[in-house]
Amino acid sequence: MNGTRAFIHELLEKPMSGEAIEQRSFDIIDKEACCNGFTVEQWPIVRRILHTTADFGIAGDVRFSGDAIHAGTSALRSGSRIFVDSNMIRSGLSIARLRQVQPEYEQGHVVCHVADEDVAQKARETGLPRSLFAVQKAREVFDGGIAVFGNAPVALLELNRLIMEEGIKPALVVAMPVGFVHVTESKEELMSLQVPFIAIAGRRGGSPLAVATIHALCSLVVQSGSQLNGE
Repeated sequence: MNGTRAFIHELLEKPMSGEAIEQRSFDIIDKEACCNGFTVEQWPIVRRILHTTADFGIAGDVRFSGDAIHAGTSALRSGSRIFVDSNMIRSGLSIARLRQVQPEYEQGHVVCHVADEDVAQKARETGLPRSLFAVQKAREVFDGGIAVFGNAPVALLELNRLIMEEGIKPALVVAMPVGFVHVTESKEELMSLQVPFIAIAGRRGGSPLAVATIHALCSLVVQSGSQLNGE
């Protein structure tokens, strides 16, 4: 022992719950980066993204279509199915949070086919990414559903094609794949289409940010309900 006092004792002497730590984090974000030109409805989503990354610089890359918040919260209220491009997102999405918005939500409402054997077989046969075939398999989910991308730009490109060529109309697209190949193109193409979206422009993104966005939308619905009830 070198006599140095472990920092954990600071917390033990002045206890803070996980909820209190989260709220203090939000307070710090509000103080250091308040709003940045975002609307009152958009800021809670951006703030949640900043909380997830601790990177204030990413705020400048967050993009919203004009109808994104209304479209996303309405879809969640109605219990729309949610397509996700990775099982990491599927695991990260809180069914408890979704049920605060719509009690009928179950794990089966969150759809991910990327690990399905038939999808893997098509990928082996064609030499193309599994994510492309996962989108094709989930085609019926997209009309009126929420599409969430945090990993696979090829999956987003395929959804873009379905929108452009087959008239698919998702309720909301969360476009946050991360990487270096096809990433920027997939987002720019999506943002040029007439569909509601929340996106992170450029190369940055990731599954945690996509999850954070859905959770933030859930919180907006819950807060709006509380205000209507006078709480």
